[in-house]
Amino acid sequence: MILIFIVTFCTIVALGFGAASAWSDVNRLIIPNLYSILIIAAFIPAFLFVNFLAPDSSYFASWKSHAVALVIVFSITYAMFYFGVFGGGDAKLISAFSLWAGVAGLIPLLFFTALGGALVSIATLALRKWKPVKKTVKDSWIEKAQQGENKVPYGVAIFVGALVSFWQVGYIQPESIAQLAAQSMGVQ
Repeated sequence: MILIFIVTFCTIVALGFGAASAWSDVNRLIIPNLYSILIIAAFIPAFLFVNFLAPDSSYFASWKSHAVALVIVFSITYAMFYFGVFGGGDAKLISAFSLWAGVAGLIPLLFFTALGGALVSIATLALRKWKPVKKTVKDSWIEKAQQGENKVPYGVAIFVGALVSFWQVGYIQPESIAQLAAQSMGVQ
């Protein structure tokens, strides 16, 4: 049962810092580096404990799958950052979640991040046009959007993509967690 506690705790930590990143991005248009570091740091004990206590488990993919996903996403988003298309905090956040997703969870992560990004972009355009919020938080996304700036809090979209990806690969599905518990206790 220690395995389930550790994996669940690490998953909650990762998603919690994803939510904190989204919140920070909406309120300040900044995603602190520490959040991405802690999302990666939460992956490491979860992955190691699963591989040590339930080595036959398919809960996580191979370490290569997770590393390849991280390298691919970081390389692409770094290039996007370099050319001014993507924010640095966004690149680090989606890279951190790609480590969790592995190659198998990469498509849902990227697709639902893109879909969420489109919705947040539409909301930004709506804020620019109609300016519905009278009292805005200083330096927030809403304030900047209503002032006509093209700032979009992609941290929100990345968090949505991460949630769907975590569901797709089974990290937050009760059946997957129960199967992992049974495998860790030697019950097949």
